[in-house]
Amino acid sequence: MPMLINRRVLLVDDAPAIHEDFRKILAPDKSAHQDLDATEALIFGAAPRPTASFELASAFQGQQALEMVENALQEQRPYALAFIDMRMPPGWDGVETIARLWERDPDLQVVICTAYSDYTWEDVLERLDVRDRLLVLKKPFDNIEVLQMANTLAAKWEMARQVAWQMGELESEVRKGVARISHVEQALERGAQEREQLEGQLLHAEKLAAVGQLAAGVAHEINSPMGYVSSNLTALEDYLGRLMAYLEATERMADGDLGDRLRILRDELEIDVLREELPQVVQESREGVMRVRQIVRDMKDLSRIDAGQEWCWADLHPGIESTLNILSSQLKYKVEVVRDFATLPSIQCLPSQINQVIMNLVVNAVQALGEEGGRLTLRTRTEDGRVSLEVEDTGCGISVESLPRIFDPFFTTKPPESGTGLGLTLSYGIVKKHGGSLSVQSEPGKGTTFRMELPVLAGA
Repeated sequence: MPMLINRRVLLVDDAPAIHEDFRKILAPDKSAHQDLDATEALIFGAAPRPTASFELASAFQGQQALEMVENALQEQRPYALAFIDMRMPPGWDGVETIARLWERDPDLQVVICTAYSDYTWEDVLERLDVRDRLLVLKKPFDNIEVLQMANTLAAKWEMARQVAWQMGELESEVRKGVARISHVEQALERGAQEREQLEGQLLHAEKLAAVGQLAAGVAHEINSPMGYVSSNLTALEDYLGRLMAYLEATERMADGDLGDRLRILRDELEIDVLREELPQVVQESREGVMRVRQIVRDMKDLSRIDAGQEWCWADLHPGIESTLNILSSQLKYKVEVVRDFATLPSIQCLPSQINQVIMNLVVNAVQALGEEGGRLTLRTRTEDGRVSLEVEDTGCGISVESLPRIFDPFFTTKPPESGTGLGLTLSYGIVKKHGGSLSVQSEPGKGTTFRMELPVLAGA
């Protein structure tokens, strides 16, 4: 804590003699008293009396006093107190002088010196914001009274400055405490958001696990009947071939009336049409079975049910094709799919999670295209040890207000029944975990492009 000592006194009076009287009391000549004090101490054995050590400055009009106060403040050497005469013609009187000085230096302690009843105390209180900074000294004044006032008000000024300094320190500590509290609150808020995000990801992961288990069960249940349907179609194709051969042989062997009747029956039953269409029906059925099997394989590849969560080397393109294959029913007839693929190296990743990101980006693009449809472009590139996938659509785009929040948990521009707002959040977290980046560019009414970049070596 600094020691704030101030013994500077301003004398404001239009009479030079009054200034001299104050100097004798507050700043006496120390050398004149040294011999007397020494003699007194020798005779009476008393210690030397302390003498006042005030630094005095004189002003003879209020305007001059104001200028001196302003200069003192600029020099950072303010006056602690001022003795001010009540009547100082032709300039400001004491009350106006005090008011002007307090406007510049509110801490200045003041003593009004008066021999007349120019103002009542009520008048002074009405014109000045007195508070506790003003005392009255009647002329002619007593030396002891002047000295006591000067010592008391100087000490008061010093104590006020000490209190102000302590208050400043306290306010500084309070501000630091508030800043620390604010920092803690921000950390807690971030922690709550991260926890909420993690809970959302956990919920989403649990749902994905449930879907994976369901997909495994469905795949098993579908594969079994598909096996014997495929086998039966093979057998049916063989049986049809035999049956057609038998019919042809029968017709060749029949003659006369029996042959005519068989030909009439063949026309009625449209055997020729059946002979042409049945092989095609069987072939289309076989292709349908193969299509179902491919979808089942793609579902298993997408969720990697059989592979587990292990880092391995994988190519992005099969995951993209699997996604497009699974979503073929949504893409057919209304979405033009453009594949702009480059030759990509395999990357170290968790394939099931990267496939989940691809699925989320493509599904979002398809939904952005809406019922009217449009163009979906899938673009892959490689550069400087990184591979990238851009999913570009010509859909409705994302508003400027929504764009900064697109990866926030539970934020969605879709109707409540169409999404939870976790898909992009989960995708962002997966890409970051792989050491990559996920960004978006969009213009309302013109479409959106999501860009995923991944290092070839995870974490690089």
